[in-house]
Amino acid sequence: MSQQSKTPLLDKIKVPADLRRRERQELTTLAEELRTELIDAVSVTGGHLGAGLGVVELTVALHYVFETPHDRIIWDVGHQCYPHKILTGRRDRIRTLRQEKGLSGFTKRAESEYDPFGAAHSSTSISAGLGMVEASRLAGEKRNVISVIGDGAITAGMAYEAMNNAGGMDARQIVILNDNDMSIAPPTGAMSHYLARLVSGKTYRSIREGAKQINQRMPKFIQESARKTEEYTRNFFNNGTMFEELGFYYVGPVDGHNLDALVPLLENLRDSKQGPILLHIVTEKGKGYAPAEEASCKLHAVSKFNVINGKQQKSAANVPSYTKVFGQSLVQEAEDDETVVGITAAMPSGTGIDIFQKAFPERTYDVGIAEQHAVTFAAGMASEGYKPFCAIYSTFLQRAYDQIVHDVSIQQLPVRFPIDRAGFVGADGATHAGSFDVAYLSCLPGFTIMAASDEAELKHMVATAAAFDEGPIAFRYPRGEGVGVDMPERGSILEIGKGRIVKEGDKIALLSFGSRLQDCLAAADQLETHGLSTTVADARFAKPLDTELCEQLAREHSLLITVEEGSTGGFGSMVLHHLASQGLLDKGLKIRTMTMPDVYMDQMSPARMIEQAELDCGGIVKQALSAMDLRQAGFVMA
Repeated sequence: MSQQSKTPLLDKIKVPADLRRRERQELTTLAEELRTELIDAVSVTGGHLGAGLGVVELTVALHYVFETPHDRIIWDVGHQCYPHKILTGRRDRIRTLRQEKGLSGFTKRAESEYDPFGAAHSSTSISAGLGMVEASRLAGEKRNVISVIGDGAITAGMAYEAMNNAGGMDARQIVILNDNDMSIAPPTGAMSHYLARLVSGKTYRSIREGAKQINQRMPKFIQESARKTEEYTRNFFNNGTMFEELGFYYVGPVDGHNLDALVPLLENLRDSKQGPILLHIVTEKGKGYAPAEEASCKLHAVSKFNVINGKQQKSAANVPSYTKVFGQSLVQEAEDDETVVGITAAMPSGTGIDIFQKAFPERTYDVGIAEQHAVTFAAGMASEGYKPFCAIYSTFLQRAYDQIVHDVSIQQLPVRFPIDRAGFVGADGATHAGSFDVAYLSCLPGFTIMAASDEAELKHMVATAAAFDEGPIAFRYPRGEGVGVDMPERGSILEIGKGRIVKEGDKIALLSFGSRLQDCLAAADQLETHGLSTTVADARFAKPLDTELCEQLAREHSLLITVEEGSTGGFGSMVLHHLASQGLLDKGLKIRTMTMPDVYMDQMSPARMIEQAELDCGGIVKQALSAMDLRQAGFVMA
């Protein structure tokens, strides 16, 4: 056997144009090699595995049939795009996924011409695709645009808004519904594949359009009878009626792992002159890797793992995560108060609501990927005297801002917002960072906003939120493990709008809001070695602000530094605004605000992000010495 024949097919594919030169019968082998490469790469980097395994054949088929990058493929969310990255010139860097200066874990326009639209939040692909279709039409450019969206993402209202718009415009857009969980309508074997090919083909479409033209000349009662007969016949084999009502030509369901069925079907759709088309494929998340197929989560998101047995590397820390502390604390509050309910938008395990769900399934609501609905649903429950804890990541809560303003804040309804993933999140980069929640909530009248400096404080804030009934209240906490403090058996109710002094000094004051308290304490110790007596305070509340504490720190110290793991316009701005209004900035006080930098930071470890942002101990010391003009006097960091 020649050396050339032994070369894996994948080694011959540098870009999709190479793939399109291969014989169709080679695609199954290529898909097997691509799946193996994906498993091996993610075992090294960690990341989203199950979703990518489920779309290996679809990825191969799409790049084989369509002229990418001229034709656009938009992956909704983008967590299933690893096979796409391997086939589009990034295989040599695939083991840098989600690492500093490496590949993003999602699609990213700056990374490749094959990524026409950046993603990471769900349900955006159809809207973006429709925009591209219309831009191409206006430019006189002939181009196929394919939006691949999952059965979870398509539950969001934005997807239906886009489909309604596309149907009304009769836009030539292809939407692929990747059904890997809900099984809207499982395929029925070879006959289903045949019917899907048949209804997508030119012959069927020509007959159907001809019949419509003839039917239009018939009496009304015959037209209606014919329409109902066709609808019934098509619905007998598939569930496309809903999509047809939105103006889409529905095809499917078809086995998304069967390349012999998928390729000719996509070719039919490519060559069609039809308006918007929805192709419904059924896939298996985790396909082709036994540990993923057997796992209940299908290994959706994983840390580094052993390829042979799928076992993941676990943290050696014996400290509970903030998410777990929240879930357990909420259960405790609910045991004493039957009006406490838990709400999540498709993230029960990510938010800790799954812990609550095990204890109180009848009081738990997962509304799907529908943050806007989740917030207004919670407002409705609050209006009837219940205590909804609407647990949503900071980055996803942004999607429901109008509902927070109009349905919660204006009406002063006591919805509780546990905000997980507040601050830097590491490998998921800018799209998932919880940067803006303090800024976009603190400007709303009547909102109470807390931030936990450690896991014990989080427990107290859950108890405080459960007892608070005077309007909306939010409490934020970071991703990952706590800091290892002693935990109380039960949370205590905090006095609203009151912070605490953790360490006393008389020269410099460090006022921390949330997760950076431990770095402030470490910085204070270093500053003490320079003879700079330092006070450290934990603000606890951004709103209502502890104005008494702020004024005390301003009057009794030469320098006041606020520290927060959030954007500009947040806690530090609130402190500055108050001190300025009291004239305390006119009396020689030096004040600095430390926030996240005003840039979108790419993926790297959380610790590196904190270091790059200079929100760690070293950065705080550097800021203090600079503000006191002591770095020029020979002072250096310990």
